[in-house]
Amino acid sequence: MAITVNFFIPRLMPGDPASIMFARFQGKLKPETLIALKKTFGFTDAPIIIQFWDYIKHLAFGDLGISIAYFPQPVVEVIYSGIFWTMFLAGISLIISFMIGSFIGIFLAWFREGKMDSILLPSLSLIGAFPYFWLAMVLLYILGFKLNLFPLRHSFDQNIVSTWSFNYILSVIHHTILPAFTLIIVSLGGWVLAMRNNMISVLGTEYISFAKAMGYNNKVLMFKYAARNALLPSITGFGMALGFILTGALLTEIIFSYPGQGYLLLEAVRSQDYPLLQGLFLTITFTVLITNWIVDIFILILDPRTRK
Repeated sequence: MAITVNFFIPRLMPGDPASIMFARFQGKLKPETLIALKKTFGFTDAPIIIQFWDYIKHLAFGDLGISIAYFPQPVVEVIYSGIFWTMFLAGISLIISFMIGSFIGIFLAWFREGKMDSILLPSLSLIGAFPYFWLAMVLLYILGFKLNLFPLRHSFDQNIVSTWSFNYILSVIHHTILPAFTLIIVSLGGWVLAMRNNMISVLGTEYISFAKAMGYNNKVLMFKYAARNALLPSITGFGMALGFILTGALLTEIIFSYPGQGYLLLEAVRSQDYPLLQGLFLTITFTVLITNWIVDIFILILDPRTRK
């Protein structure tokens, strides 16, 4: 279904990439060139069913076509160049946010109605209500432009050769801190609230009350029994979020000129690069499907009840 929709949507748009590229040369190219360009990008005058069958055949061999914005580079190579940076930025941010948020949620639920619960939770919820791209611009202006503590753009210093050297790794980390912090601080409140609510529900169950009456240690009750069961819905949410990491940092990547999937998507839209758009959408779709499948397996391992 995703592959079919991915094929037909660009073809419902007026024109095609080959005609757009041909028009840019303002009559300097021969008409035969337009036919060659259409064939290169997979936009021929053949019946739509034949075009679709050719698209499926190329897709089966991992051929997503030629990028227009990065011509003559194949779409697969273009996506590969950006997917690492997105997974690094959004993936690390998501994992850190999930772990910190879950731990805070556990403690807020255990010591609920305390000062931390009444101050920290509303504060994180308030911060999370702000659009993350607005927070990114504010932090970039204050910490990057005014105080000059962090770089304003790119994923590493352009004066450093991209090899696995200590200076290169240090530069990558330095360039990632500010955009990663933006994603973490915005999503933290959601993980805290979800874990706190799940934890409170579990703490109200009969087996927890029975374990308390039996005199179990508080740490054992908190982590081994309550937190483990309360974590299951959050893990499902984590899996869904993990599937969308390729688009989750889109605006942040644009603001920080970070060379990830979001930045590639913007370039593809600007250039009307349909093959690259198709490749990016397919990558996002399959990432969501694969991560959901992995989470289902992980839930089977964590929760013995689901095996029945």
